[in-house]
Amino acid sequence: MLPTLAVMIALVSVLLMAAVLIQNPKGGGIDPTFGGQAQQLFGAARSTDFIEKATWVLAGALALLCIGAVVIVGTGGPATGAEIPLQSGG
Repeated sequence: MLPTLAVMIALVSVLLMAAVLIQNPKGGGIDPTFGGQAQQLFGAARSTDFIEKATWVLAGALALLCIGAVVIVGTGGPATGAEIPLQSGG
């Protein structure tokens, strides 16, 4: 379960990076470097809404996946008997 969750976290992270990078830093939708033609196809307002919503959805998904990974791994509470005993260095 944890490896699947780790792959999902990596995938969502890459998609979130892509969504952030294709945004125009001055607002107004998709940056012309990354397909400014999409503004002509979808219109500036629709592309801005889609990219902004995608960014928020991916950020929320990443947060939930990270919280889920912490819940699965555990908090490292009381000893379970599986840890390596500490040895003195003397």
